[in-house]
Amino acid sequence: MIDWAHAGPSILASFLAALVEFVEALTIVLAVGTVRGWRPALIGTAAGAGCLTVLVLAFGPALEHVPLTTLQLAIGVLLLLFGMRWLRKAALRSAGVIHLHDEAAIFARQQNALRADGTSAPSRLDAVAVITTFKAVLLEGLEVVFIVIAVGAVGHTLIPAGIGAAAAGVLVISLGLLLHKPLARVPENALKFAVGVLLSAFGTFWIGEGLRFQWPGEDLSLLALIAGFFLASWLGVFAARRTMPSTPSTSPATSG
Repeated sequence: MIDWAHAGPSILASFLAALVEFVEALTIVLAVGTVRGWRPALIGTAAGAGCLTVLVLAFGPALEHVPLTTLQLAIGVLLLLFGMRWLRKAALRSAGVIHLHDEAAIFARQQNALRADGTSAPSRLDAVAVITTFKAVLLEGLEVVFIVIAVGAVGHTLIPAGIGAAAAGVLVISLGLLLHKPLARVPENALKFAVGVLLSAFGTFWIGEGLRFQWPGEDLSLLALIAGFFLASWLGVFAARRTMPSTPSTSPATSG
């Protein structure tokens, strides 16, 4: 049975994380489609989605055979590392140490790179376009799958976590079909900051569970962990801002 009263954090974490990853994948798919053609772009996208489906069906059921405490500890460590990676980058961007992630700039660079590769003959399948979209969907999708499994598997909220990720996918795909341009106005750094806090809190919680630590208040301690990571992160942002020089960095924005 699903405890829907405790499923909210799982849905929120999966939705926000998947939203960020799907926006990044959409940017690449749109760039490929507008420059190299929509047929190879959609073929690569479908192939990537199909590969993800096979991987989930093949390895998802295997989690049932792993001892719960081992699963909690292993996923907790990976989730904490994953969340801290996002949180670190988001905090540095909020502090102005590195530039904000710019989907419009990435879209333009991707288009220029694809144009530089030339175009294939109309009668031939464009391998560059297919491989580019396949790789984008597969890599970004793997992160979504990992987050959904990590957030939901050990907390018996796998279905709610999957619903959150699916809702993000439907939203991004719908907007992409409607607008035919990258979702540059999505506050991606704020989303990554929130996801980093949530994943770090989940990771810490499951590490404690795997080590048989008795959390005060049990599942409610997740709220305290989320608040703690949020507060500590913003204190770090303010500290970094105080040490920053008056002139901003001129390094180009990076992806991820």
